[in-house]
Amino acid sequence: MLMAYNQVPIPSFMYGTAWKEGATTQLVQQAVAAGFTAIDTANQLIHYQEALVGEALLALAKQGTPRERLFIQTKFTPVNGQDHRTPYDAQADLTTQVKQSFDSSLAHLHTGYLDSYVLHGPSARRGLSDADWEVWAAIEGLYDAGNTKIIGISNVSAEQLSLLCARAKHKPMVVQNRCYAALGWDRDVREICRAHGVIYQGFSLLTANREIFADPEVRAMAAKYGMGLAQLVFRFAMQVGMLPLTGTTNQQHMTNDLHSDQFTISPEDLQRLETIGM
Repeated sequence: MLMAYNQVPIPSFMYGTAWKEGATTQLVQQAVAAGFTAIDTANQLIHYQEALVGEALLALAKQGTPRERLFIQTKFTPVNGQDHRTPYDAQADLTTQVKQSFDSSLAHLHTGYLDSYVLHGPSARRGLSDADWEVWAAIEGLYDAGNTKIIGISNVSAEQLSLLCARAKHKPMVVQNRCYAALGWDRDVREICRAHGVIYQGFSLLTANREIFADPEVRAMAAKYGMGLAQLVFRFAMQVGMLPLTGTTNQQHMTNDLHSDQFTISPEDLQRLETIGM
């Protein structure tokens, strides 16, 4: 367990529900059965089925895993990240869009609150626009009202995160980024997170780094610790201070991934992995 803001316990591993389509309900139930207690989704029908996550939560509650035992995180996705099926009035002002999306998420997830609410990404690759600031202020409002315990941002650059930490009323408490070994595992963003006490969530740790798995040195390292390549990467992520996401659809891999914390990578190997893709 990591302890986070407002005494909210945050599990050290998260199950991601992107691209699960109709299998979402069953996979979330499987993930929780395997031992995951943190679930990540988004109110964005292109890539997520948030309502099916909600169906899983209802089923889990009936089976004896109440909502309170789970850490549920979802996202507000701006119009440029949606197709025509927006979960809000796309013509409304941005503050209204955030409120409508949030209320829709609560309905989908059959819950009265969220553990973490995340802006899916700034409106452009550089800087923060007036639109971004308006959306962030609306998300801060949900936090101030106690509707979500934690707020954060995804798909953010180091420059954008620095701006947000410097100027926001409430700086982000979590950052969720795709993590490339070729870019030092998002080192610049992770350093800002470390400096500001922000929890860094890394996704696509496996899919974005396939070339790493072919590296003989990495394969030898996994063999040395008696672990699979995925376990090595997830353990590395944890040891450098990340909260990793996995989206595996394989029951055995779910169990294996959760056992990633049962060994420790040596400082020398850790240092080597930090720079292996660069």
